[in-house]
Amino acid sequence: MKILFFTGKGGVGKSTMAAASAWQLSQKARVLIISLDPAHNLGDIFGVTIKNEKKKFTKTLFLGEVNLQKLSREYLEQETSVLSNTYSYLKTLNLDTYFSILKYSPGIEEYALLTSIEKTIRDEAGFDYVIFDTPPTGLTLRFLALPKVTITWIERLMQIRRQILEKRYTIHRIRGTLSSEETILDYREEDDDIMKRLKKLHDNYHTLDRTLRGSDCHVVLVFNPDVLSLRESERLVEGLRELGLPLRLLINNKVTEANQVMAEHVERRMKKAAGEVLLERIELSKTLLDGEKGTLYDIRERVIPDSW
Repeated sequence: MKILFFTGKGGVGKSTMAAASAWQLSQKARVLIISLDPAHNLGDIFGVTIKNEKKKFTKTLFLGEVNLQKLSREYLEQETSVLSNTYSYLKTLNLDTYFSILKYSPGIEEYALLTSIEKTIRDEAGFDYVIFDTPPTGLTLRFLALPKVTITWIERLMQIRRQILEKRYTIHRIRGTLSSEETILDYREEDDDIMKRLKKLHDNYHTLDRTLRGSDCHVVLVFNPDVLSLRESERLVEGLRELGLPLRLLINNKVTEANQVMAEHVERRMKKAAGEVLLERIELSKTLLDGEKGTLYDIRERVIPDSW
């Protein structure tokens, strides 16, 4: 399975390019395209309504949109349930109050998105291609950076958790069974819900990190022939390089006769920033929508290389 992330500054046409690529690839393979952008317009592009499940558009093309608010809530419920059950003996500290404000914590949306990506890659092995239409640059870089960062944090948390379990075991040997009417305090790793959860997360993030850095992952950067798009795209190229993520294609979108000079200038700058990465130029007329059908005007136009 090949994985494609379409990214770039807001408004450059990521969704349109992702949709055109999905249609192109679906002519020869099974494709799933998912919008991760809170400002969903994938359904508008294809002229259909998409809810919180895969929607079959053609025999080989399926569409999906992620509800970020719902996803964040489910992520929090899953993670806090383990903590609540494990630390129920500390209920006098009113942990519910602390859990209730976690939804405002930085990074919750990024982790929720990453969880959705990991689950999709793991569960949708029947597709030849999975395409993600990502949020604007900042959020995209943050959630793509999370696997590596999280692995480091989880390894440290596992060390701390082992120290806690060792101290419990020491107390157990001195005072006998650690128990109460409500809770038995585990001191073995294989019995500890927190440690089991940390190990599962560690394995999941390691697998995801290898996938994102692998040869079957393609990051596609879409930009426009203007100064603001150029500057943000250059920053994104640098960010992807720092993260070690595979930028495979540059798309200069919305090129017209009137902006040819600027388009050439932007392409020179982007080639300098990105090196030997392939570059495609898409004329504006090829990205227009058919108002009646709600589909791409000339969706047959090749957007990504045939070799993909």
